[in-house]
Amino acid sequence: MQRYIIVRLLQGLLTIFLVSLGTFGLMHLAPGDPITLLVGETQAGTEQVERIKKQWGLDRPLHEQYLRWLSNMTRGDFGQSVVRTGMPVRSMVGEAAAVTVKLNVWVFLLSIAIAVPAGIAAAVRRYSVLDYVTMVATTLGVALPNFWVGLMFIIIFALVLGWLPPFGLQDWKGYVLPVSVLTLGQTALLARMMRGSTMEAMGEDFARTARAKGLREPAVILRHVVRNALLPVVTVIGYRLAFLLSGTIIVETVFALPGLGQLFIESVNRVDYQVVQVIVLLLSTLVILGNLLTDLVYGYIDPRIRFG
Repeated sequence: MQRYIIVRLLQGLLTIFLVSLGTFGLMHLAPGDPITLLVGETQAGTEQVERIKKQWGLDRPLHEQYLRWLSNMTRGDFGQSVVRTGMPVRSMVGEAAAVTVKLNVWVFLLSIAIAVPAGIAAAVRRYSVLDYVTMVATTLGVALPNFWVGLMFIIIFALVLGWLPPFGLQDWKGYVLPVSVLTLGQTALLARMMRGSTMEAMGEDFARTARAKGLREPAVILRHVVRNALLPVVTVIGYRLAFLLSGTIIVETVFALPGLGQLFIESVNRVDYQVVQVIVLLLSTLVILGNLLTDLVYGYIDPRIRFG
């Protein structure tokens, strides 16, 4: 187990290095530069522009800029925003991450709490009214895009009914609509997966053996079927957990939430190298750790799995 974890972490470090290299190169190949946005429409002379570039180290060759940035990152120094002069990137990303993490924790907990029981109930009562209602609801949840659902929720609950704010985070009510939109899609996917895996597990030999031993159907479902049905669902949960933060970019933009998604879009538009690179590395790290955690949980649920 320890050897497996060490190997996966080393592979993750290599992946993060390649991602940082690619992100650095793409940002410097993008049209425009932060110095132009920084000086704006002021009549800055060539000498002043060169002085600003030297201040930020943008006058050096690209490989020197990358090595300097990577060296600072390994020491925990994320640098300062090029566009927001004097603003530490750590503070910007930390404030935005707090919003995004809080949003996604609620989405993650609610979607699992709703999807797993709903999927099991639909599978146990196959072809019943409950099953048909669940399948229709989950199909709509998967098919409808987040941005459209978000706009419809704003029109209905904010503009027409006036129950909730349309955007921003003045208080806890600002989380209700974005959490609802993200939970809808997440719950739909997990419920469909849980239903399918539960029906498949109910027909396996171990379930038939348990019934032959005289166990009642509820005991068969809870003791044997559910644990095995969770295996593919855990894989999907781990995958979605890894990409959940990056998946909120659209919703945060629709509801104008000051999270990582909004900060990322703003930083890309303003060619703020430091902020974009830190956010991409953060999300890449979460993907790698999410995949590793999924594998470990998968092995815990299914004792037949052995890590080489």
